[in-house]
Amino acid sequence: MSLFNVSLPPFTLTGLPGLETYQHWMFLLLGTLYLVSIVGNALILFIIKEEQSLHQPMYYFLSLLSTNDLGVSFSTLPTVLPTFCFHLREISFNSCMAQMFFIHFFSFMESGILLVMSFDRYVAICNPLHYASVLTDGRVVRMGISVIIRSFCMVFPLPFLLKRLPFCKANVLSHAYCLHPDLIHLPCEDTTINNMYGLFTVISSFGLDSALILLSYVLILHAVLAIASREERLKTLNTCVSHICAVLVFYVPMVSVSMTARYGRHAPRYVHTLMSLVYLFVPPMLNPVIYSIKTKEIRRRLCKILLKTKF
Repeated sequence: MSLFNVSLPPFTLTGLPGLETYQHWMFLLLGTLYLVSIVGNALILFIIKEEQSLHQPMYYFLSLLSTNDLGVSFSTLPTVLPTFCFHLREISFNSCMAQMFFIHFFSFMESGILLVMSFDRYVAICNPLHYASVLTDGRVVRMGISVIIRSFCMVFPLPFLLKRLPFCKANVLSHAYCLHPDLIHLPCEDTTINNMYGLFTVISSFGLDSALILLSYVLILHAVLAIASREERLKTLNTCVSHICAVLVFYVPMVSVSMTARYGRHAPRYVHTLMSLVYLFVPPMLNPVIYSIKTKEIRRRLCKILLKTKF
């Protein structure tokens, strides 16, 4: 067996099996989600760049999160809209590998960004006097680069592990984009290595990150409960609301997709497709909305932009 396939078969993407008559409505819905996600995250980046008061670690991490959410949107857009609107369902092998790489790269990155944002909240609440000395600009940059490098190293082997296998089945995917859990069901040979590596990446990234985020909030809650004033406790916890919402928006759909895949095997195929769409589309769309509503400086600058545009 050669290391790489000599012939690289194309893949067939799937829209919503069983709901073909509603696919134009899905195109309208997904197009709206893309628009909100791209415009919303672009506005967050613009506001943070222009507003001097937002040039601090918390908002640097938010900029990284918005950039990552733009990456998620642009990774899926080239195949999702053509599949639902123009019924262009074929994607080449190499294009599929590239899309799979970027989708998983940005997913791992988002988990890492949420982790460093929880560390930011931990330092700000549990050790506020040393906040500036702990989260210096240089350290923030190094944390961001570490998240990027970790995500790249996790995802980089996936296309090569798939490319070494022969694909001789009907190469029909379950979604309108390429995902590793979907692709590993198609090769004719044993995929134990792919499954083991996929499990390792999930545990060492999503599993570890979520455990550390939970630990940081246990420590934050312990520090907050030590504050005597009820008003001060609420005010302190309010600084974490946006991040908590972002964590829930990311991890709840992910867990739901995993539970549906494991325990919902007898559910209609479109249920799995819809759950996967929620996982990939909702966080990039909701994150800028959450931070726009809960962050006074961003909300104020956004109102100025909207009023200026109106008049």
